[in-house]
Amino acid sequence: MHTESPSAQSIRSRLLPSLLLLLTVFGPISMDLYLPALPALTEELGAVTSVAQLTVTACLIGLAAGQLIAGPLSDRFGRRGVLLVGIVAYIITSVLCALSPSIEVLILARLVQGLAGGAGIVVATAAGRDVFDGTTLIRFYGRLTVIGGFAAIVGPLLGGVLTAFTDWRGLFIFLAVIGVVILMITLMVFGETLPVDQRTRGGFGQTLDDYRTLLRDRVFVGAVLNQGFLYAALFAYLAGSTFVLQDIYGLTPQWYAAAFGLNSAGHMLCGYIAGRTAERWSVPGTLAVGVAVTGLGSIGLVIGGLVTQPLWVVIVSLFALSSGVAITAPPATTLALSDYPQMAGTASSLLGMVRFGFGGIAAPFVGVAGALSMLPLGTVTVASVLLAAAACLLLLHRRDRVSGARRRDEAFHSISRP
Repeated sequence: MHTESPSAQSIRSRLLPSLLLLLTVFGPISMDLYLPALPALTEELGAVTSVAQLTVTACLIGLAAGQLIAGPLSDRFGRRGVLLVGIVAYIITSVLCALSPSIEVLILARLVQGLAGGAGIVVATAAGRDVFDGTTLIRFYGRLTVIGGFAAIVGPLLGGVLTAFTDWRGLFIFLAVIGVVILMITLMVFGETLPVDQRTRGGFGQTLDDYRTLLRDRVFVGAVLNQGFLYAALFAYLAGSTFVLQDIYGLTPQWYAAAFGLNSAGHMLCGYIAGRTAERWSVPGTLAVGVAVTGLGSIGLVIGGLVTQPLWVVIVSLFALSSGVAITAPPATTLALSDYPQMAGTASSLLGMVRFGFGGIAAPFVGVAGALSMLPLGTVTVASVLLAAAACLLLLHRRDRVSGARRRDEAFHSISRP
């Protein structure tokens, strides 16, 4: 039997965090790479705006449900196998999206594509909890936010560039190619992060018990609901901004993508700063700042829907909304997962399900007034931020979760050692 050399193991160990960060691109890149081509897709397939936006909703719902399935499975059977199955399925369904003959078939294919992509997101989050703890875990989730947010913002930028060379079908082929690249890297780098003796037992009944445990924890529920409502605002913005900037303000796909390039810098910077700030200053304080910044951006969009505003006002509002969500992600993820090393997959699946599920519900509402009004987008984002702020009330009497989690980690690992 071939035994891996210590040097090879060391290389794999050093590359693993980078791969985990790479896996977070599944959700955002799947959702928004083709957004610059969405108006053209709508016209080619003979769909109305609200129906075409269901291709975004279907992917978000799939990503949510996929995480809900893959998380508990990875707690029981290990991370690597679940991840590989998800990546292969993602490649196949991306090709099916490219071949879709009608909007109805594309919506169904997008749903399945999201189901497959959910495995990559949930395994990245859970595997990070397997290998990190304490302040290192907070720093990792900050980086996770940076990369995931970067992909969400750069996706339309890259899509806009690619539309100069191909149509929307070619964009889905490009997603399949990304899947192949990630599969090759995973096969080479990703070793199992969850030892057999630390996996859950008891099948579906145990999974239900784990869900009950999590949902009885008011801090977990508060953090998860906060992220769900904020991601509803974020995905509403991603679904609606293409019509706002192209149909209302007349930007070309390339200029639309360039406008998002500015947001990519802000999202990355704010996500990084939030991780460091939460680590050194205050986890709930950082979360509150992020909610406030997101609220300012959403208010700007409402004003733009009521009274015509210059283009730069709208872009600044979108910038604030996206950056605010980036600020909240590291502290909220830490609050949700730090207490549950033994069920990190299940906990992260609930977090991811709520994030993408709420986003899938919110996205269609931005098109209810057609493609020539910004007011629905502003209304949805303001309502979402208010609900996110209300969810923070569940965190008011929080325990010192991070230090408590560190003590439990030490006890857990001492018991697990042979």
